[in-house]
Amino acid sequence: MNPLSRRLAELAAILLAAPGVAPPAARAAGAEPPAADLKLWYRQPAKNCMTEALPLGNGCLGAMVFGGVPDERIQLNEDSLWTGDENPSGNYKTMGGYQTLGNVYVRIPSHDAATDYRRELDIGEGIARVRYRSGGTAFQRECFVSHPDQVLVTRFAADKPGGYTGTIELADARKTAVQAEGNSATLSGALANGLKYEAQLRVLHAGGQLSVAGGRIEFKACNGLTLVLAAGTDYAMDSTKGWRGEPPHAKVNRQLEAACAKPYDALKLAHVRDHQSLFHRVHLELGPPSAERLALPTDERLKAYSGGGADPGLEALFFQFGRYLLIACSRPGSLPANLQGLWNDRNNPPWHSDYHTNINVQMNYWPAEPTHLSECHEPLLALIRSQLGAWRKATATDREFRSADRKVRGWTVRTSHNIFGGQGWKWNKPASAWYCQHLWEHYAFGGDKEYLKTVAYPILKEVCGFWEDQLKALPDGRLVVANGWSPEHGPTEDGVSYDQQIVWDLFTNTIAAADALGTDDAYRRRLASLRGKLAGPQIGKWGQLQEWLTDRDDPKDRHRHVSHMFALYPGRQISPVTTPPFAAAARVSLVARGSGGDVGWSNAWKTALWARLLDPKLAYGYYNRLVARNAFPNFFNACWPGRVFQIDGNFGATAGVAEMLLQSHTGEVHLLPALPAAWATGSATGLRARGGFEVGMAWRGGKVVGATLRSTLGGPCRLRYGKATAELATKPGGTYQLDGSLKKR
Repeated sequence: MNPLSRRLAELAAILLAAPGVAPPAARAAGAEPPAADLKLWYRQPAKNCMTEALPLGNGCLGAMVFGGVPDERIQLNEDSLWTGDENPSGNYKTMGGYQTLGNVYVRIPSHDAATDYRRELDIGEGIARVRYRSGGTAFQRECFVSHPDQVLVTRFAADKPGGYTGTIELADARKTAVQAEGNSATLSGALANGLKYEAQLRVLHAGGQLSVAGGRIEFKACNGLTLVLAAGTDYAMDSTKGWRGEPPHAKVNRQLEAACAKPYDALKLAHVRDHQSLFHRVHLELGPPSAERLALPTDERLKAYSGGGADPGLEALFFQFGRYLLIACSRPGSLPANLQGLWNDRNNPPWHSDYHTNINVQMNYWPAEPTHLSECHEPLLALIRSQLGAWRKATATDREFRSADRKVRGWTVRTSHNIFGGQGWKWNKPASAWYCQHLWEHYAFGGDKEYLKTVAYPILKEVCGFWEDQLKALPDGRLVVANGWSPEHGPTEDGVSYDQQIVWDLFTNTIAAADALGTDDAYRRRLASLRGKLAGPQIGKWGQLQEWLTDRDDPKDRHRHVSHMFALYPGRQISPVTTPPFAAAARVSLVARGSGGDVGWSNAWKTALWARLLDPKLAYGYYNRLVARNAFPNFFNACWPGRVFQIDGNFGATAGVAEMLLQSHTGEVHLLPALPAAWATGSATGLRARGGFEVGMAWRGGKVVGATLRSTLGGPCRLRYGKATAELATKPGGTYQLDGSLKKR
């Protein structure tokens, strides 16, 4: 634990043990949170995959664990198992989409009368567990997906010998034949686009015996079992190779053999250490948990929360669950999280489980940098780079962008796309600029100038070139995006606020990148001139922030999208600190727009928007609404209450909480900008701010009593807390203790 985390953990322990505040279950200063704070648990097996089963993943390989007795089901996903191809036509039906791989079924008939059942997901370790008693024997299972070893591991154990008799079946979701021999089973096949896939399962047993019958592996009188599974495809993130690499068999076999040569405890230890190296960077306490609520299973606790009453522990757990999911479904070397992250039990999932560029995939990555998971951001940045050739081609050949007197420079993307350069429905013109924001933010938080110089800046410049050519001049000299649209409603016309704000953001980030690199001075001046001519935010006749260039906003409009709020979040063009009139207009529009019909990701977005407006009551209200109304029993986000899992709401909610606790988009590190009354006492460590700062805070009675700032890059840091501001000179690697008035301790 670094000095920042240690100091804040000690301070939090002191605060929470203060008179009148019940301390959480025995915690030594500096210790990790108690296990109960980081567990989802249940008294019964899951019945529904996407709403009750528990998710595991290592970025590439995903699993949903049901915990059934006597029938266990582990549903499988591999992140590159996609139909479709490099389709530039924009035909959404032929673009293809994400597929499910299959299932592992374990049948143990003699365990049909189980008692003392408990099913749990420990998000602090990344392990799903099942415990129960049957016939006088205590049985335990552990399941995890290892990133170091690239395998799914499931351990069946018992406190008495000979308790396991039954069958194991590996099943392909496309119902192709599975080969079983000895202690192994293999499924392999090819999708309609020629993509080859394979999964291999190995069963290791202690005591008893194994045999094969009817394509299943049978086990008899075993003391315990360990199932190890590896899977892959021949997908390659490289258009020059036709998006294909080597057939998956050799790699899958190599991963399986290497994992099976290791003891179970070694596999588990390597997995836990790897997971915790990311997960335990951030700790969050939002108040002492109620013993009564803490004693409830997660589904019952969630139901009680939905009925009213405080449960800050549940709210902190939901925040951390979002971080857990990002670690599980987006790691260097994997594909980025799609609409369902990594988890999907259908071959025809909602919206093809694709990448939607008009907020959804971007929202998946909002928490990556501020909640200290920068590495988990990399798959999105890598996918963007891999698709550029196909996206350039599609943009250059579409009549939307062609001109008789010039060649199309740069690129943009439609509203949906796949992993092969193929695109679907409707051009989302500023999508390229919004993707560029992620390239910039990865630098803004981490400060890697080599990455900025060689990766981010060239792409930002290229997209700026696209917009230099595409902007249209109005008679009054203002520049607008032509024929734009405000997702996902309203007319198609010039100067839509969504378009204007995102292009402003692109120019601003590119100028900042040029300044950081000390390069292209003449070019950055030209960009600054163009930015100054962009039609900017406007305040309409009822005091609202206009969604369109024409003042036509309907105060009764309750649409789930608030696309004209990009400038407030995740952009930085509007802020109560820097542009109070426009922030006030944004408030008017947000109040009028209302709840957005209880759409999960919309509630998450509004959590962050209200946090940026420095309104803790409304920011918390939307976070509370999302957890209470949009969370399934397994904490997956429902796009609408009770309908259709969509993971962006989980990630957006986590990002929203981060914005309530720490902001840095205006050039200041702003402590507790939107702390709600419900979280009056608490602490947070490990949150990140732009400029290479790591921040920890402890507060009591809604007031900061101490903070710690760690600087990775050095340089000046401007701090804000309430109306107080302070300037702090920092050195690379320096750690600074502050009191509630921002003075050094």
